Amino acid sequence: MRVEAGAVLLELDDLKTHFKTERGLVRAVDGVTLKLRRGESLGVVGESGSGKTVLSRSIMGLLPSTAVRHGSVRFAGQEIQGMSSKQMRHLWGAEMSMVFQNPLNSLNPLMKIGKQIVEPLKLHLGMDKDNARATAVQLLRDVRIPEAERRLNQYPHELSGGMRQRVMIAIALACGPTLLFADEPTTALDVTVQAQILDLINEQRRDRDMSVILVTHDLGVVAGHTDQIAVMYGGKLVEYAPTKILFADMKMPYTKSLMRSIPKMADPSHSRLATIPGRPPDLVNPPKGCNFAPRCAYAQDRCHVEEPPLTEAKDAGHVFACWYPVGSPEFERKDAELQEQGIMPADSAAVS
Repeated sequence: MRVEAGAVLLELDDLKTHFKTERGLVRAVDGVTLKLRRGESLGVVGESGSGKTVLSRSIMGLLPSTAVRHGSVRFAGQEIQGMSSKQMRHLWGAEMSMVFQNPLNSLNPLMKIGKQIVEPLKLHLGMDKDNARATAVQLLRDVRIPEAERRLNQYPHELSGGMRQRVMIAIALACGPTLLFADEPTTALDVTVQAQILDLINEQRRDRDMSVILVTHDLGVVAGHTDQIAVMYGGKLVEYAPTKILFADMKMPYTKSLMRSIPKMADPSHSRLATIPGRPPDLVNPPKGCNFAPRCAYAQDRCHVEEPPLTEAKDAGHVFACWYPVGSPEFERKDAELQEQGIMPADSAAVS
C-alpha cells in the first residue's frame, strides 16, 4: 500500500461520524473533505468538542460500536471506510499509527518499556527476539532517549512525562508507518519539552518521508510544524489552507479568535487572556445557520438562519465557511462599530 513521495496518501470525502445516544444523534464529525500527500504535515485545530480527535479516530477506525460512519476514507488508494477492526488490524502500526494524548494512560503500567516496543515488531515485521530488541534500542535512540538499553528494562512510572511521550513516539514509529497521528502530543508538558517533542516529530517525518496529522487546540503549536491547517468547529471544517496562507490571511472569525487566545510575549505581566465567550454548540441540537453565530460578535441576521458553505478564497487551496469573512466590507463595518463602542480592541479583527 505504499505510495510515492508527493502522491495523495489520504483522501476524505464528506466524512461523517455520528454517535447514537439517549438524547439523540451526536454529529461529532459532520462532512469533512480534505487530502493529505505523502510527506506532508496537517494540523487539525479547534476547541475541545470540535471533533478533531474523533476525526483522527474515524480515519483509523478506532471507534465504539455506537458510532455511525458515512462518506469515504481512502488510504493509499484503498477505500478503508467500513472495514472491521479485524480488517484494519494489518494497517494499524504497519501503515498508520497514533501518538495518544496521555502517555501515562496509554502505556501499560505493568509492562516494561522494552516489551511494549518489541511486541509490534514481532507481530507486524516478524522479527525474532534479538533483532526486535536491537531495533527497540535504536528506536529509543532515534527519539533521543539517553541510556536506551537501560530504559528497556524500566516501567512507565519510572520515566518523566517527556520521556514517556518519546516512548509513545518510538512505539508509533516502530513498524515504519506512512501516516502518524499525534493527538495533543504536548499536553501536560512544560514549554521546553513541548518544543522538543514537536521538533522530534517533525524531524522523524522528514527522515522517514512520513505524513503527520497533528491534532491540537493551539494554533501556535502548528505554526512552524505543519504544511496545512484544518480548523474545525462543531464537527465541521470551517477553514482549510496552507499554513503560511492561513496565518497571512485568516478568513474565519473563529480562526482569528483562536489566534487571539494565544498568550503574547509583548503583553504586560498578568494580562488577562483573550477568550471566546459562550460555549461550543450542542452537537445533538446544533443552532440553525452557522454553528459559530451564537458566539460571534460579527454575526448578522443571515448567519443565524443560513449555514455558510465552504467558499474558495483568492489563494489556491484556501477555503472557509463564513458569510462575512475577515476583511470583507460587512466585517470591517461591524468591526468599526464594535471598536467605537469599546467592545472590541482596535487591533482585534476577531471575536471578543
